[in-house]
Amino acid sequence: MATLKELKSKISSVKNTQKTTRAMKLVSTAKLKRAEESLLMSREYARKIDEVMKEISAKLSSIKDSINLRAFANIQEPKKVDIIVVTADKGLCGGFNIQTIKSTLATIEELKAKKVKIRLKVIGKKAIEYFRFVGIEMYEEIVGLSSSPDYKKAAEVIEKSYNDFVEEEIDNIILIYNGYVNKLTQMVHIKEMLPIEVEVKDSQEFLEVEPTDDYELILESLVKKYLEYTMYYTLLDSLAGEHSARMQAMDAATNNAQEMVKQLTLEYNKVRQENVTRELIEIVTAIEAMKKK
Repeated sequence: MATLKELKSKISSVKNTQKTTRAMKLVSTAKLKRAEESLLMSREYARKIDEVMKEISAKLSSIKDSINLRAFANIQEPKKVDIIVVTADKGLCGGFNIQTIKSTLATIEELKAKKVKIRLKVIGKKAIEYFRFVGIEMYEEIVGLSSSPDYKKAAEVIEKSYNDFVEEEIDNIILIYNGYVNKLTQMVHIKEMLPIEVEVKDSQEFLEVEPTDDYELILESLVKKYLEYTMYYTLLDSLAGEHSARMQAMDAATNNAQEMVKQLTLEYNKVRQENVTRELIEIVTAIEAMKKK
Protein backbone atom coordinates (compact mmCIF):
# COMPACT_ATOMS: atom_id res chain seq x y z
CA MET A 1 0.00 0.00 0.00
CA ALA A 2 1.24 3.48 -0.87
CA THR A 3 2.39 5.78 1.91
CA LEU A 4 0.80 9.14 2.69
CA LYS A 5 3.79 10.93 1.18
CA GLU A 6 3.51 8.95 -2.05
CA LEU A 7 -0.24 9.54 -2.31
CA LYS A 8 0.17 13.24 -1.61
CA SER A 9 2.79 13.44 -4.38
CA LYS A 10 0.47 11.62 -6.81
CA ILE A 11 -2.44 13.92 -6.01
CA SER A 12 -0.26 16.98 -6.58
CA SER A 13 1.02 15.55 -9.89
CA VAL A 14 -2.47 14.73 -11.17
CA LYS A 15 -3.74 18.18 -10.19
CA ASN A 16 -0.90 19.78 -12.18
CA THR A 17 -1.77 17.59 -15.15
CA GLN A 18 -5.40 18.62 -14.79
CA LYS A 19 -4.40 22.29 -14.91
CA THR A 20 -2.40 21.62 -18.09
CA THR A 21 -5.19 19.74 -19.86
CA ARG A 22 -7.74 22.38 -18.84
CA ALA A 23 -5.49 25.11 -20.27
CA MET A 24 -4.99 23.12 -23.48
CA LYS A 25 -8.75 22.69 -23.78
CA LEU A 26 -9.25 26.45 -23.50
CA VAL A 27 -6.55 27.09 -26.11
CA SER A 28 -8.09 24.52 -28.48
CA THR A 29 -11.54 26.06 -27.97
CA ALA A 30 -10.21 29.50 -28.95
CA LYS A 31 -8.35 28.08 -31.96
CA LEU A 32 -11.40 26.08 -33.01
CA LYS A 33 -13.51 29.22 -33.04
CA ARG A 34 -11.09 30.94 -35.44
CA ALA A 35 -10.70 27.82 -37.60
CA GLU A 36 -14.46 27.34 -37.70
CA GLU A 37 -14.99 30.92 -38.85
CA SER A 38 -12.45 30.49 -41.68
CA LEU A 39 -14.03 27.18 -42.65
CA LEU A 40 -17.58 28.54 -42.75
CA MET A 41 -16.50 31.50 -44.87
CA SER A 42 -14.85 29.13 -47.35
CA ARG A 43 -17.47 26.36 -47.31
CA GLU A 44 -20.02 28.11 -49.51
CA TYR A 45 -17.45 28.84 -52.21
CA ALA A 46 -16.14 25.26 -52.04
CA ARG A 47 -19.68 23.90 -52.36
CA LYS A 48 -20.47 26.18 -55.29
CA ILE A 49 -17.30 25.39 -57.23
CA ASP A 50 -17.97 21.69 -56.70
CA GLU A 51 -21.50 22.13 -58.05
CA VAL A 52 -20.18 24.07 -61.05
CA MET A 53 -17.70 21.30 -61.92
CA LYS A 54 -20.43 18.67 -61.66
CA GLU A 55 -22.71 20.72 -63.89
CA ILE A 56 -19.93 21.23 -66.41
CA SER A 57 -19.09 17.53 -66.41
CA ALA A 58 -22.73 16.73 -67.09
CA LYS A 59 -23.09 19.30 -69.88
CA LEU A 60 -19.88 18.10 -71.51
CA SER A 61 -21.68 14.91 -72.39
CA SER A 62 -23.29 16.78 -75.28
CA ILE A 63 -19.86 17.39 -76.85
CA LYS A 64 -18.04 14.36 -75.48
CA ASP A 65 -16.62 13.45 -78.91
CA SER A 66 -14.86 16.80 -79.01
CA ILE A 67 -13.43 16.69 -75.48
CA ASN A 68 -9.67 16.45 -75.46
CA LEU A 69 -9.04 17.18 -71.79
CA ARG A 70 -7.76 14.31 -69.64
CA ALA A 71 -9.37 15.72 -66.48
CA PHE A 72 -12.74 14.55 -67.86
CA ALA A 73 -11.47 11.28 -69.39
CA ASN A 74 -12.97 7.95 -68.42
CA ILE A 75 -9.97 5.99 -67.10
CA GLN A 76 -11.20 2.47 -66.41
CA GLU A 77 -8.00 0.83 -65.16
CA PRO A 78 -5.57 3.27 -63.54
CA LYS A 79 -1.97 2.09 -63.39
CA LYS A 80 -0.49 4.70 -61.06
CA VAL A 81 -2.28 6.84 -58.45
CA ASP A 82 -1.36 9.82 -56.28
CA ILE A 83 -2.72 9.58 -52.74
CA ILE A 84 -2.57 12.88 -50.84
CA VAL A 85 -2.99 12.36 -47.09
CA VAL A 86 -3.64 15.21 -44.65
CA THR A 87 -3.11 14.79 -40.89
CA ALA A 88 -2.10 17.08 -38.03
CA ASP A 89 1.45 18.11 -37.15
CA LYS A 90 0.69 17.58 -33.45
CA GLY A 91 -0.88 14.86 -31.33
CA LEU A 92 -3.04 14.90 -28.20
CA CYS A 93 -6.21 14.93 -30.31
CA GLY A 94 -7.66 11.49 -29.65
CA GLY A 95 -8.11 9.25 -32.68
CA PHE A 96 -8.10 12.12 -35.16
CA ASN A 97 -4.84 11.18 -36.88
CA ILE A 98 -5.09 7.41 -36.61
CA GLN A 99 -8.52 7.38 -38.27
CA THR A 100 -7.02 9.06 -41.34
CA ILE A 101 -4.03 6.72 -41.32
CA LYS A 102 -6.27 3.63 -41.09
CA SER A 103 -8.34 4.84 -44.05
CA THR A 104 -5.14 5.47 -46.00
CA LEU A 105 -3.81 1.99 -45.26
CA ALA A 106 -7.11 0.44 -46.34
CA THR A 107 -7.06 2.44 -49.59
CA ILE A 108 -3.45 1.42 -50.27
CA GLU A 109 -4.26 -2.25 -49.74
CA GLU A 110 -7.28 -1.99 -52.02
CA LEU A 111 -5.25 -0.39 -54.81
CA LYS A 112 -2.35 -2.82 -54.40
CA ALA A 113 -4.77 -5.71 -54.78
CA LYS A 114 -5.62 -4.26 -58.21
CA LYS A 115 -1.90 -4.03 -59.09
CA VAL A 116 -2.01 -0.22 -59.02
CA LYS A 117 1.24 1.65 -58.26
CA ILE A 118 0.97 4.31 -55.56
CA ARG A 119 2.72 7.60 -54.93
CA LEU A 120 2.05 8.68 -51.35
CA LYS A 121 2.13 12.42 -50.64
CA VAL A 122 1.83 13.10 -46.92
CA ILE A 123 0.92 16.42 -45.31
CA GLY A 124 1.29 16.43 -41.53
CA LYS A 125 4.04 15.33 -39.17
CA LYS A 126 2.03 12.61 -37.44
CA ALA A 127 1.33 10.61 -40.59
CA ILE A 128 4.92 11.10 -41.77
CA GLU A 129 6.24 9.67 -38.50
CA TYR A 130 3.88 6.71 -38.71
CA PHE A 131 4.69 5.79 -42.31
CA ARG A 132 8.42 6.09 -41.56
CA PHE A 133 8.00 3.80 -38.57
CA VAL A 134 6.15 1.07 -40.52
CA GLY A 135 8.45 1.43 -43.52
CA ILE A 136 5.98 2.72 -46.09
CA GLU A 137 7.70 4.74 -48.80
CA MET A 138 6.54 8.33 -49.24
CA TYR A 139 6.85 10.26 -52.48
CA GLU A 140 6.62 13.67 -50.78
CA GLU A 141 6.63 14.85 -47.16
CA ILE A 142 5.18 18.21 -46.15
CA VAL A 143 5.32 19.58 -42.59
CA GLY A 144 3.72 22.80 -41.34
CA LEU A 145 1.00 23.16 -43.97
CA SER A 146 -1.78 21.35 -42.12
CA SER A 147 -1.26 23.47 -38.99
CA SER A 148 -1.13 26.71 -40.98
CA PRO A 149 -3.12 26.43 -44.25
CA ASP A 150 -1.88 28.61 -47.08
CA TYR A 151 -3.61 28.88 -50.47
CA LYS A 152 -0.40 29.36 -52.46
CA LYS A 153 1.35 26.36 -50.88
CA ALA A 154 -1.79 24.24 -51.25
CA ALA A 155 -1.92 25.17 -54.94
CA GLU A 156 1.73 24.14 -55.35
CA VAL A 157 1.06 20.72 -53.81
CA ILE A 158 -1.88 19.90 -56.08
CA GLU A 159 -0.28 21.51 -59.15
CA LYS A 160 2.53 18.94 -59.14
CA SER A 161 0.04 16.08 -59.15
CA TYR A 162 -2.12 17.75 -61.78
CA ASN A 163 0.83 18.28 -64.12
CA ASP A 164 1.82 14.62 -63.74
CA PHE A 165 -1.80 13.65 -64.43
CA VAL A 166 -1.88 15.71 -67.62
CA GLU A 167 1.45 14.20 -68.70
CA GLU A 168 -0.08 10.74 -68.06
CA GLU A 169 2.47 9.85 -65.39
CA ILE A 170 -0.43 9.14 -63.03
CA ASP A 171 -4.05 8.21 -63.72
CA ASN A 172 -5.85 9.32 -60.56
CA ILE A 173 -5.55 11.73 -57.62
CA ILE A 174 -7.12 10.65 -54.32
CA LEU A 175 -7.43 12.94 -51.28
CA ILE A 176 -7.79 11.50 -47.76
CA TYR A 177 -8.36 13.62 -44.66
CA ASN A 178 -10.38 13.87 -41.44
CA GLY A 179 -12.81 16.78 -41.70
CA TYR A 180 -14.87 18.86 -39.31
CA VAL A 181 -18.58 18.08 -38.89
CA ASN A 182 -19.29 19.81 -35.59
CA LYS A 183 -17.60 20.38 -32.23
CA LEU A 184 -18.15 16.76 -31.25
CA THR A 185 -17.74 14.96 -34.57
CA GLN A 186 -15.14 14.53 -37.31
CA MET A 187 -15.49 12.45 -40.46
CA VAL A 188 -12.85 10.88 -42.72
CA HIS A 189 -13.23 11.84 -46.38
CA ILE A 190 -11.83 9.87 -49.33
CA LYS A 191 -12.25 12.03 -52.41
CA GLU A 192 -11.24 11.19 -55.97
CA MET A 193 -10.22 14.57 -57.35
CA LEU A 194 -9.21 13.47 -60.85
CA PRO A 195 -10.46 12.44 -63.29
CA ILE A 196 -13.74 14.33 -62.93
CA GLU A 197 -16.58 12.00 -63.70
CA VAL A 198 -18.81 13.02 -66.59
CA GLU A 199 -22.32 12.63 -65.19
CA VAL A 200 -25.20 12.18 -67.59
CA LYS A 201 -28.74 12.75 -66.30
CA ASP A 202 -31.43 11.28 -68.53
CA SER A 203 -34.12 13.48 -67.06
CA GLN A 204 -32.19 16.65 -67.82
CA GLU A 205 -31.95 18.22 -71.27
CA PHE A 206 -28.80 19.98 -72.36
CA LEU A 207 -28.33 22.58 -75.04
CA GLU A 208 -26.17 21.53 -77.92
CA VAL A 209 -22.84 23.23 -77.42
CA GLU A 210 -20.48 24.03 -80.26
CA PRO A 211 -16.91 23.97 -78.94
CA THR A 212 -14.82 27.07 -79.54
CA ASP A 213 -11.13 27.13 -80.25
CA ASP A 214 -10.23 28.07 -76.68
CA TYR A 215 -12.77 25.97 -74.77
CA GLU A 216 -10.06 23.56 -73.61
CA LEU A 217 -8.04 26.43 -72.13
CA ILE A 218 -11.11 27.67 -70.29
CA LEU A 219 -11.89 24.20 -68.95
CA GLU A 220 -8.30 23.64 -67.91
CA SER A 221 -8.32 26.95 -66.02
CA LEU A 222 -11.53 25.95 -64.24
CA VAL A 223 -10.14 22.52 -63.36
CA LYS A 224 -7.00 24.09 -61.88
CA LYS A 225 -9.03 26.56 -59.82
CA TYR A 226 -11.27 23.72 -58.64
CA LEU A 227 -8.30 21.58 -57.58
CA GLU A 228 -6.49 24.45 -55.86
CA TYR A 229 -9.47 25.55 -53.83
CA THR A 230 -10.46 21.98 -52.97
CA MET A 231 -6.94 21.38 -51.64
CA TYR A 232 -7.01 24.61 -49.63
CA TYR A 233 -10.49 23.92 -48.27
CA THR A 234 -9.35 20.43 -47.27
CA LEU A 235 -6.59 21.96 -45.13
CA LEU A 236 -9.08 24.32 -43.44
CA ASP A 237 -11.52 21.47 -42.85
CA SER A 238 -8.79 19.25 -41.41
CA LEU A 239 -7.50 22.01 -39.11
CA ALA A 240 -10.97 22.68 -37.69
CA GLY A 241 -11.43 18.94 -37.17
CA GLU A 242 -8.06 18.74 -35.41
CA HIS A 243 -8.93 21.50 -32.95
CA SER A 244 -12.38 20.04 -32.21
CA ALA A 245 -10.82 16.60 -31.64
CA ARG A 246 -8.14 18.07 -29.36
CA MET A 247 -10.74 20.05 -27.43
CA GLN A 248 -12.68 16.82 -26.82
CA ALA A 249 -9.55 14.90 -25.88
CA MET A 250 -8.41 17.55 -23.39
CA ASP A 251 -11.90 17.78 -21.91
CA ALA A 252 -11.93 14.01 -21.39
CA ALA A 253 -8.42 14.13 -19.91
CA THR A 254 -9.45 16.91 -17.51
CA ASN A 255 -12.48 14.93 -16.36
CA ASN A 256 -10.39 11.78 -15.95
CA ALA A 257 -7.83 13.70 -13.89
CA GLN A 258 -10.59 15.06 -11.66
CA GLU A 259 -11.92 11.54 -11.11
CA MET A 260 -8.41 10.29 -10.34
CA VAL A 261 -7.90 13.07 -7.79
CA LYS A 262 -11.12 12.00 -6.06
CA GLN A 263 -9.99 8.37 -5.92
CA LEU A 264 -6.50 9.25 -4.70
CA THR A 265 -7.92 11.63 -2.08
CA LEU A 266 -10.24 8.88 -0.86
CA GLU A 267 -7.32 6.47 -0.64
CA TYR A 268 -5.21 9.13 1.10
CA ASN A 269 -7.91 9.69 3.75
CA LYS A 270 -8.30 5.93 4.19
CA VAL A 271 -4.56 5.42 4.75
CA ARG A 272 -4.41 8.39 7.11
CA GLN A 273 -7.35 7.02 9.12
CA GLU A 274 -5.68 3.62 9.28
CA ASN A 275 -2.49 5.24 10.52
CA VAL A 276 -4.38 7.21 13.16
CA THR A 277 -6.26 4.09 14.28
CA ARG A 278 -3.03 2.06 14.45
CA GLU A 279 -1.31 4.77 16.50
CA LEU A 280 -4.27 4.93 18.90
CA ILE A 281 -4.18 1.16 19.30
CA GLU A 282 -0.44 1.31 20.00
CA ILE A 283 -0.98 4.06 22.60
CA VAL A 284 -3.81 2.16 24.29
CA THR A 285 -1.75 -1.04 24.26
CA ALA A 286 1.21 0.75 25.78
CA ILE A 287 -0.96 2.29 28.50
CA GLU A 288 -2.46 -1.10 29.34
CA ALA A 289 1.00 -2.65 29.48
CA MET A 290 2.18 0.08 31.88
CA LYS A 291 -0.84 -0.52 34.13
CA LYS A 292 -0.01 -4.21 34.39
CA LYS A 293 3.48 -3.34 35.58
